[in-house]
Amino acid sequence: MDRSEHLAAAQGALLRADDLVAGYLPGVNILNGADLYCREGELVGVIGPNGAGKSTLLKALFGLVKIGSGTVTLRGEDITNLKANKLVAKGVGFVPQTNNVFPSLTIQENLEMGLYQKPKRFKERFDFVTSLFPTLGDRRNQRAGSLSGGERQMVAMSRALMMEPSVLLLDEPSAGLSPIMQDEVFIRTKQINRAGVSIVMVEQNARRCLQIADRGYVMDQGRNAYTGTGQDLANDPKVIELYLGTLATA
Repeated sequence: MDRSEHLAAAQGALLRADDLVAGYLPGVNILNGADLYCREGELVGVIGPNGAGKSTLLKALFGLVKIGSGTVTLRGEDITNLKANKLVAKGVGFVPQTNNVFPSLTIQENLEMGLYQKPKRFKERFDFVTSLFPTLGDRRNQRAGSLSGGERQMVAMSRALMMEPSVLLLDEPSAGLSPIMQDEVFIRTKQINRAGVSIVMVEQNARRCLQIADRGYVMDQGRNAYTGTGQDLANDPKVIELYLGTLATA
């Protein structure tokens, strides 16, 4: 799909980023014209080599990296460079790769922190997230610092869901986890998506990511190198040769 086709397909998308240029230092850009869109109910995967700009893209969407040029829209509203707390209120959730729980707080207290803007909805949202992650309800009084890496990831995802986001941004959710816990994260991510939450997921486990994604983007050098359905990208000889051979795990 060329850029003109991509722009046409992006019409009416829930979340859309066009021609993003962004970086951490003035004059040093990590993103060099990146595009992305996510429709209602979609699970979109973003893969690519280290340093391609995948995590920077998510952080730019969530207002954590300043966008120098380009636009981000949510349901047609310009949200470019909006602060994270305002994005959460508008329905954008974000789960960072590291430091994504409060280790000294219990599981329940972590979830309460996720709903600090609307505390009266706690029971309703707690019941929802524990329907997806039942063990969190059973262990609600356990401190997050005593959990395994995979369990912490579940808490982080649940906390982001407390504000009932319409789109959830996941940054490397399987990173550093055992193969069993990686499988659990992918299963839960698909389950969250089926519950009605649109998802944009950055992943190093490229093959597994494309297996569950409706559509995918392969980023390289801060822009889109390839885009298509998850299945098409997973079977594309060029993508396999250039990226999946070194990125994918069985």
